[in-house]
Amino acid sequence: MNQYKLPIEIEPLKEGGFLAICPILQGCHAEGETIAEALENVEDVARIIIEIMREEKIPLPPAFKAGQSDELLHEEIFVVA
Repeated sequence: MNQYKLPIEIEPLKEGGFLAICPILQGCHAEGETIAEALENVEDVARIIIEIMREEKIPLPPAFKAGQSDELLHEEIFVVA
């Protein structure tokens, strides 16, 4: 198993809760009632996407650090897959 360090952007949702997005993995996003829950959920989604990419022998994108923005909270998660 490998450990991947992924950038995560977190946005508050108008209807409540938060949306966590990993901009380097297509389709990697998840919602949660709290920031912690959104991070936990997006970690699960990232793990599944990485496992599928590895099974299909699709190269993983190189990790990068996202720039800062007033609208987004930036976090990093570590995913073991």
